[in-house]
Amino acid sequence: MTSSALVPSSAELCPDRTAEVSRTTAETRITVRVNLDGTGVASLHTGIGFFDHMLDQIARHGLIDLQIDCDGDLHIDGHHTVEDVGITLGQAFARAVGDKKGIRRYGHAYVPLDEALSRVVVDFSGRPGLHLHIPFTAGSIGGFDTQLTYEFFQGFVNHAGVTLHIDNLKGINAHHQCETVFKAFARALRAALERDPRAAGVIPSTKGSL
Repeated sequence: MTSSALVPSSAELCPDRTAEVSRTTAETRITVRVNLDGTGVASLHTGIGFFDHMLDQIARHGLIDLQIDCDGDLHIDGHHTVEDVGITLGQAFARAVGDKKGIRRYGHAYVPLDEALSRVVVDFSGRPGLHLHIPFTAGSIGGFDTQLTYEFFQGFVNHAGVTLHIDNLKGINAHHQCETVFKAFARALRAALERDPRAAGVIPSTKGSL
């Protein structure tokens, strides 16, 4: 007879994957709350409307409940706000995902929007790395500096500990280019973070840790 002590409980197999992280600097004050097993509910207040719109894509298409409150030095520009939100969101993801037992680890997605098409591939490897190619056709979208897309994802990967490849394959409209990137990112996250019923309680690595 198998001892019940050797059989993982449902709580052990399906731990709560939520986190709250606050980060305060001379430039920004941020609180992020995430639920990786949510329904896509978002409450977003960064002071940059288009950035909130992109963060909403992560929640909606990743089925991640996401709350972000940021008070940043927007009187200077959006750089610190966008970068620091990426950092804090990455920290929250790292805390929420825990030891990564039972997750699929890898995720990828192609997402179109009219003429634009983007591909995102993510690996919850524990090794931060960003490879990004988005040939934006405009320098800003609704007051959002398109260069800050890189800063957001760089902050995220450094603190979430993921390898992330982002490629905008086609696009003429910069809004469409950016939106397909964030939607594909969300879908890739959803795939990578999904629990694999064939590998419950198992860390998806031959090394035994991630």
